[in-house]
Amino acid sequence: MLLAQLPTRSFRVGVYAACILVAASTVRYAANAQDAAKDDPVLRAMQAELDREQAQLLLPGMERPYFIEYRLDDVATYEAIANYGALVQEQSNRQRVVRVTVRMGGYETDSSSTRGDGTIALAPIDNNPEAIRYCLWTATDEAYKNALRGYAAKQAALKRFETPPTEKDFAPAKPVVHIGPLVSIDIDRTEWKRRIVEASGLYASDPEVNASAADVQNSNANVRGLAVNRYLVNTEGTIVRQGYTGYAANISVAGQAADGMELTRENGTVGVTAKELESGPDFRRRVIDNLKSLQALRNAPVVSAEDYHGPVLFSGDAAADVMNSLFVPNVQANRPEMGTTARTQGAYTSSFHARVLPDFLNATDDPLTTTFAGRGLLGAYAVDDEGVPAQAVGVAVNGKLENYFIGRTPIRDFPESNGHGRAALAQAAHAHEGVMIFKSTHPLSAAEMNARLLAMAKEQDRDVYAVETLGGALAPRLLYLVHPDGTRQLVRGAVFDELDTRSLRSDIVAAGVDEYVSNSLGTIPATTIAPSLLFDDIGVKRATLEQQKLPYYGPPALNLAPSK
Repeated sequence: MLLAQLPTRSFRVGVYAACILVAASTVRYAANAQDAAKDDPVLRAMQAELDREQAQLLLPGMERPYFIEYRLDDVATYEAIANYGALVQEQSNRQRVVRVTVRMGGYETDSSSTRGDGTIALAPIDNNPEAIRYCLWTATDEAYKNALRGYAAKQAALKRFETPPTEKDFAPAKPVVHIGPLVSIDIDRTEWKRRIVEASGLYASDPEVNASAADVQNSNANVRGLAVNRYLVNTEGTIVRQGYTGYAANISVAGQAADGMELTRENGTVGVTAKELESGPDFRRRVIDNLKSLQALRNAPVVSAEDYHGPVLFSGDAAADVMNSLFVPNVQANRPEMGTTARTQGAYTSSFHARVLPDFLNATDDPLTTTFAGRGLLGAYAVDDEGVPAQAVGVAVNGKLENYFIGRTPIRDFPESNGHGRAALAQAAHAHEGVMIFKSTHPLSAAEMNARLLAMAKEQDRDVYAVETLGGALAPRLLYLVHPDGTRQLVRGAVFDELDTRSLRSDIVAAGVDEYVSNSLGTIPATTIAPSLLFDDIGVKRATLEQQKLPYYGPPALNLAPSK
């Protein structure tokens, strides 16, 4: 692996042991860039066509582009799905997609829009250089014409506003060469198919599950793998090839309570490599635990109809979901629409240097952290998807917002990228998290967190709540009513009220020493590491759900023998 870069920007080389950091002059750098790409036919074809377009792309009477970027995503996927103890789908796929970006004008003002620009095309997968270059040529031609129209429209639009933009449209970046190893899907497909088939049938075959088949209306298990090799070249001299893999095995079981309320238990195991997924016995244990908790939910009472405002203890799992929903999106520097004077979009547009978390909580995003407690982190990367080296960013320090995630679209007070421009497949890059770590300066043990919750319950002379897991829209899936004597009772049918950015700032009174790792294999892989959190004033109320009718008659008889 080679990592080369011009001086003046610091970069932590330790993200990969084989990285080499080279400081060089522009002339020397150009030679290094060509050498690094020489052995890769895809990069060679991309660079050759980029050089040709840079030299020749010019319509009569028009100006040349000041910036061209080619990004090619080589994506391989695998997925197998099982329902009710039988395999229902297995498929593998591979495709290459190119995104061509052409910018007219200059860094100060160019043809870009806040919605993202570029042309997308499917690329050949057989490394045929002529075919790759032809694909890039047609996409570049379209992107150039679109950029010319966009630049003219933008110039006209800017004349309507008295106040010019506060920052450049595009931040310059020093050229980087980073050549990483190619990746591929590596998973024991036969073994994992056996596991998910067994998992999806355990509801009817395992004697430990004390439920009838009628209690489970849906039982699904799936496993999937993803391998992405991403290539990037641009006219600044940047050449990047880097890849990542991700794997996930999930189980979903669902049913209804006697009153018709629909209930679901859904979770799984995620890893950077297939070896990081749960073992067969552990995955089986997860399924059985889900089935037992589904049965417990069926028998649990509905949460009180009386509105509650008071202490709620969130596990690390639940706290990570809260932070991913309420905090992380608001520190992504999304540039506001033209003509506005706001710094960014979202709830924290006016919160720079203001307190957004309690003063004992820090939030740092460090994509260079590749492992945590022996686990690989999906959000880790060496160079972002705009060709800027990743760097650790202290987002909130002692509760105060000190930084945003910044890509190459700058905002007021942040004229340069901090290595957080990231892109989904074939999409424009935008500011996004990598590895977000929340940490308390005064963490409490699990026993101390529970004691603090019980002390609040006794002081207020009432029951309080603790939530173990959340579902969509931050709805509690496993919520416990905690009595002052410490006993807990599972309840169902609740939603949180007034759980928002204000509550992050004002209602968190303690954080745990535990650190839950939430790896997300979404459109942009990301990791959030969060401790358990104790809020002193969160609303809990009964959800207004339409109760569905129960099935009119039972399911067919099943006789699924457990796998040996």
